[in-house]
Amino acid sequence: METAPNKLIVVSYELYVTEDGEKDLVEKATKEQPFQFISGLGTTLDAFENQLKGLAVGDKFDFTIASDEAYGEYNDEHIIELPKNIFEVDGKFDAERIFAGNVVPLMDADGNRMNATVVEVSDENVKVDMNHPLAGEDLTFVGEVLESRTATNEEIQGMVNLMSGEGCGCGCDSCGDGCDCDNEEGHEGGCGSGCGCH
Repeated sequence: METAPNKLIVVSYELYVTEDGEKDLVEKATKEQPFQFISGLGTTLDAFENQLKGLAVGDKFDFTIASDEAYGEYNDEHIIELPKNIFEVDGKFDAERIFAGNVVPLMDADGNRMNATVVEVSDENVKVDMNHPLAGEDLTFVGEVLESRTATNEEIQGMVNLMSGEGCGCGCDSCGDGCDCDNEEGHEGGCGSGCGCH
């Protein structure tokens, strides 16, 4: 059986969650600063990719991904306390970046990168929330396909290099929960956090 070619897909969209029956805009990728990905590489949510890969340039879309196909349910066990000294730079606590509400990049013992939201800073510890910011949310995407074509070998290799941490093209490789290259986002509200990283 022949596998489908990897496609470069570029979209503009608005991402909504529903709060108390009201649609709440949480992220936007504009035509000027769109979200792009290459299908089949695992950089976006499968459900997001599956909705888009059959569409053509100019096609409009409006679909909802249930939380269990997006970022899962919110898990209280993913709120953890870390010793304050791991957030030191040159022996001094990094108060400029470590404050309640800020999202910080962390790395686990296996070298996997992830983002966490700072919940509270105390004298001894920093409490962080490892849940994805959109955990427990159904995600509604409304937008348009700007480009959809077979990706070149160079584009595929560039994405693989970016995913493996070789260089930082800062070109929206994934999304809000994986972009930690100072400003890898490239558009409002993050880097496709609804559509991308695991």
